[in-house]
Amino acid sequence: MDSMRQKREKKAESFGVQRFSWHVIFRKKRTIAGAVIILCFVFTALFAPVLAPHDPLLVDIVNKLQGPSPAYPFGTDQLGRCILSRLIWGSRYSLFYSSLVLVITVAVGVPVGMLSGYMGGKVDSLLMRIIDIFMALPSFIVALAIAGTLGASGRNLVLAMSLVYWADYARLSRTLTLQIKEQNYMMALKASGCSGVSIVFRHVLKNIAPSVVALATMDIGTIILSIAGFSFIGLGVQAPAPEWGIMLSDSKQFIQTCPRLMFFPGLTIVLIVLAFNLLGEGIQDENETE
Repeated sequence: MDSMRQKREKKAESFGVQRFSWHVIFRKKRTIAGAVIILCFVFTALFAPVLAPHDPLLVDIVNKLQGPSPAYPFGTDQLGRCILSRLIWGSRYSLFYSSLVLVITVAVGVPVGMLSGYMGGKVDSLLMRIIDIFMALPSFIVALAIAGTLGASGRNLVLAMSLVYWADYARLSRTLTLQIKEQNYMMALKASGCSGVSIVFRHVLKNIAPSVVALATMDIGTIILSIAGFSFIGLGVQAPAPEWGIMLSDSKQFIQTCPRLMFFPGLTIVLIVLAFNLLGEGIQDENETE
C-alpha cells in the first residue's frame, strides 16, 4: 500500500505546475463514468434516510438470512437487518470519514510544504527532516499502531490516518513551490513589495492546486479502502454501525453458506474505489498532455 501511495505521489509530482480545465477532463468516457458513480454515492449518502427502505440497525431474528425479495432487495443478514439499507447508510460513514481524513491531511500538509519550499534555509531543512521521518515509516502499520493505542473508534481512526498521511502532501507542495520560486513573475512580485503571505497563498497555492487535487483524487479511494480495512479488523468504526468494513467482518463466518453477505459490501467498496481511480486517472492524463 505504501508503494502504491509513493507511485501516485510521483505521478502528481511529475505534473509540475500546471492547470487543467474540467470541461477538457470530462470529455473522456471513463472520467465521466467515475464522476457519475461518485455523484451517485454522494447522493445516496445525503439522502440515506429517504432512500433506505428499512432501519439499518433494526434487528429481526425471525427474518435472518433471507434471500432477495421485494421487501428486502438484497436480503437480510445474520441478525435480520436489511442489507440494502445498511449499504446505503454505510456510504455516509465511508465518504464522511475518508473526506475528513483527506481534508485534514491537505490542510496540514500543503501549508507545511509551501512554507518549507518558500522559506528555504534552516526552516526548510528542519521541516524536511520531519517530513522524511514520516515518509520513511510504513504508513499503514503506523496508523494501525496509533489506532490500537488510542482505542477503536471512528474519531481515533481519522486522527491516526491523518498523522501519517499528511507528509505526502507536504513533500509534493514543497517540490512544486521550489519550482514556482524560480519563475520570473515571482521575482517581480517580490520586487513590487508583495508580502510573503500574499505570494504564498494568492500565487503559489493557486499554481500547485491542480497537482494537489490530482493526488487527492487518486488518494481518496485508497483512504476508503483503508478505513474499511481498519473497521474489518475492529480498529475503526464500531458495530452496530452500518459501515462496509464492519459488514464484511460480520459476514466472514457465512462466506460458504451465504456468500452474498460479503459480496454486496465488497462490490460496493470496489465500485467507489474504482470510480475515484477513474476520475484521478482522467485528471492525471489531462495534466500529462499539457
